[in-house]
Amino acid sequence: MIEEGETVPKFQLYDANGELIKSSDLKGKKHVIYFYPRDFTPGCTTEADEFSRDYKKFKKQGIEVVGISKDDVDSHKKFCDKMKIPYILLSDIDKEVSKKFGVWAKKKFMGREFMGVIRSTFLVDERGKIFKVYPKVKAAGHSKEVLEAFAN
Repeated sequence: MIEEGETVPKFQLYDANGELIKSSDLKGKKHVIYFYPRDFTPGCTTEADEFSRDYKKFKKQGIEVVGISKDDVDSHKKFCDKMKIPYILLSDIDKEVSKKFGVWAKKKFMGREFMGVIRSTFLVDERGKIFKVYPKVKAAGHSKEVLEAFAN
């Protein structure tokens, strides 16, 4: 997993509207990049709902929120519409960006091992430097935790 002090890796992914978003588009802005396993799953829905609820607070502080999963653009569109998500969701179908950030890893669930996204969050300053990493996120309460980290 990439660490605090490192620069955000270069990437380009499509958002829920099919628009190509590049990492360079985020330079000059503080932002949250959070990786999550799948649209419409309980933890991911909780996390998305909390970031949506707090989105105006993030925007007021000049912070953009970006969620990334391996779901396709159509799934993101449906998730955004159903959950009323106001921020950017990016589709990492090939898991290239997840691998660059080091969040695509072996997971265990009910005695079974498999590859998947480790729910993780990266806080980034205006220069594109990561200043805080949350490597194993608990969805409930995470948005508030992130807001507080930007305030400090």
